[in-house]
Amino acid sequence: MLPEHLQHHHRGPGHSPFIDFDRASWARLGETSPLPLTAGELERVRSLGDDIDLDEVREVYLPLSRLLNLHVQEGGRLYRAYRTFLGGTAARTPFVIGVAGSVSAGKSTTARLLRLLLARWPQHPRVELVTTDGFLYPNAVLEARGLMQRKGFPESYDRRKLLRFITDVKAGRAEVTAPVYSHLVYDIVPDERLVVRRPDILLIEGLNVLQPAGANSALTVSDFIDFSVYVDAAPADLRRWYVERFLRLRETAFRDPASYFRRYAELDHEDAVKHAQSIWATINGPNLAENILPTRGRASLVLTKGPRHDVTRIRLRKV
Repeated sequence: MLPEHLQHHHRGPGHSPFIDFDRASWARLGETSPLPLTAGELERVRSLGDDIDLDEVREVYLPLSRLLNLHVQEGGRLYRAYRTFLGGTAARTPFVIGVAGSVSAGKSTTARLLRLLLARWPQHPRVELVTTDGFLYPNAVLEARGLMQRKGFPESYDRRKLLRFITDVKAGRAEVTAPVYSHLVYDIVPDERLVVRRPDILLIEGLNVLQPAGANSALTVSDFIDFSVYVDAAPADLRRWYVERFLRLRETAFRDPASYFRRYAELDHEDAVKHAQSIWATINGPNLAENILPTRGRASLVLTKGPRHDVTRIRLRKV
């Protein structure tokens, strides 16, 4: 039974496995928690084109961090019960949070912001973030397999390596490494590794982290995720945000001589818009429709954004 003050904000059939909140009702769930974040810190974690402000942090992400803190604490209690039951002394393994969603949805900002907020809770100060971009095949491999135009699709990732990484984390290994991806050069950085050393919480962010196991796989990454967040928006808004971001990058990062996209910096406005729309129509849009959007229903919580990139609704799976 929902608390009385939230009952009229619950939408959908009475037997739905989800609880739907509008932003105002969701915000009340975090009213007792102080905001442990400054405007400067928010600026550093915000992605290009994502106009999140401190009000949205307070109303949306602070209640979410409080909810996640409850999940982590309950996981700790369950771990202690298991340890007593089994008579063992094994250390607790990290709590894993998956953050999924389309290109341009703002999932990177969500993941970085949650990392910052969760690390401010005294119960779990060690919070790490890994993106699945590091598990893309190098461009040379993608070229050889004819997959450069399907970068970001499930088959463009080394899924065995990604699965081995997450199983090693959940197995409690003292040190686990992940490859590093550079958005500047649009490729894996050779001989560079990200080291994860038994964090209290691991956030793993990427397009396909909620995908179920394939026909030839017994396990997949989503099997090791304890709580998942899907950042959602209307496809038309996602497309528009992608084009807007492409135009901003044309004036900034694309002008770097080391940028893989250096050639796009010389496009005039009209050609840049056409090129961005073409990329969306042939790569990002189909990937969203075929692979990413179908995983939304598997998420523990869905953040739905309106046309202005602000979160307007929150859907939480019941427990």
